[in-house]
Amino acid sequence: MIIGTSPILRYSLPNPMKLSHLRALFLYSLLGLAASSPAHSAKPNVLLFLSDDLTYHDIGCYGNEDVHTPTIDQMARDGLRFEYCFNSAPMCAPTRMSLYTGIHPVRNGAHPNHSRVYDHIQSIPHYLEPLGYRVGLMGKRHEAPIENFPFEYQGGQHGDRGSGIDLDMTLLDTFIRETGDQPWCMVVASNQAHTPWTRGDPTVYDADSLTLPPYLIDTPVTRENLTRYYAEITYMDNQVKQCLDYLDTHGKSDNTLVIYLSEQGSNFPHCKWTCYDTGLRSAAVVRWPGIVKPGRETEAMIQYIDVLPTFIEAAGGDPTAFDFDGKSFLQVLEGETDMHNEYSFGAQTSKGIYSGPESDGYGIRTVRDKRYRFVWNLNWEQTFRNTVVARMDAYHSWKAKGEQGDAFAMERFNHYQSRPEYELYDLQSDPYELENLAENPEYREIKDKLKTQVVAWMKQQGDQGKLTEFDAPSRKGVHDTRPSNQSP
Repeated sequence: MIIGTSPILRYSLPNPMKLSHLRALFLYSLLGLAASSPAHSAKPNVLLFLSDDLTYHDIGCYGNEDVHTPTIDQMARDGLRFEYCFNSAPMCAPTRMSLYTGIHPVRNGAHPNHSRVYDHIQSIPHYLEPLGYRVGLMGKRHEAPIENFPFEYQGGQHGDRGSGIDLDMTLLDTFIRETGDQPWCMVVASNQAHTPWTRGDPTVYDADSLTLPPYLIDTPVTRENLTRYYAEITYMDNQVKQCLDYLDTHGKSDNTLVIYLSEQGSNFPHCKWTCYDTGLRSAAVVRWPGIVKPGRETEAMIQYIDVLPTFIEAAGGDPTAFDFDGKSFLQVLEGETDMHNEYSFGAQTSKGIYSGPESDGYGIRTVRDKRYRFVWNLNWEQTFRNTVVARMDAYHSWKAKGEQGDAFAMERFNHYQSRPEYELYDLQSDPYELENLAENPEYREIKDKLKTQVVAWMKQQGDQGKLTEFDAPSRKGVHDTRPSNQSP
């Protein structure tokens, strides 16, 4: 077995990044889709807004009646809301690099957090620039090597401690104005609602009146944490509003495909760093006047790896010409179908995360269909650890409540760190995955079927399970976190 090498064919020629970019140009020219072919006016602009650490159900249009997200809720009324959208990994860097490349984390090389893709992997600019697009990014950068993600970086910062301006939204105004009639794609990567939850006004939220999802233990500390988390969500929603306002100002609203994604789950237990729905499931709302009919909802199952192929097809390209894991859902946007993927897959590599598990780490693989989720904890004998375990006061308030006699609080506290090898959940009757059915003989056939799907996916990805987890440190990378006044 070979550990730590790409399962995709590598290029042996010099300057692989330049050659791969030329390969995209050559393919497009063969297909009659070179940048000069269609008129700019026929191509939609693309605005991708990405939150940071925000659980899908913590948005108004996804059923949360406490949190204030008027802009995103209005987007859902004006466009299309996806019920089933999933990312590939419940951590920031792998999520973003799979989103930008259309390839799942193990196969693109960036499955640990703070990692890097293989040298030959391409990203959004490589595919849209040959189609005539100017491609920019503003805000958080969490991808590496930077050469594989050659966005025109407009500015911002990685992380936000609550002082000063975390993201100057006028950067989008300048970008749109300077680009003129050329089609463009802009990724707006917000730092919200990532901890430490210092933006927005938490006094807007009354801690005692909040409705907690059943996987969170009701303690005063949990409620107080929620007020600050919700405040950042509302702050982020206003950033989305500013983006849409700039589209109106420049007369670009009617010809811009806007997609909002919530990223992976929040910092609360059982969300980020886990392969449950609250870790991998994402809010996805699309507005595209004239193409996406207002007020629609769809049960078409999409993943982040499908976003780039969709952009390519919307821009007039052929995504099937490239080796993506994802596939375009343009027909879903156009209302021609409500079917897409039968399964969504996810992977968590815990080796090397901050305050993470020792020894072999804590690798997780998962698959879900419309009803069931199967979770395979590869290193289940280990104790799971992360920054939540190390220092999150809300999580430790669960233990205190458990020690006072609340059995469910203690079970939730313990389950976060110690889990069985296999988990199976019926999302129809148990949407928050509280009852593990893996050892129930009535569900044996379903469990075996879903495990077969995971094994086949891992083989396709070149994922060797525990060996891939053990080799995770070899994929660590250096990410560009320079301040906005320095060039990328």
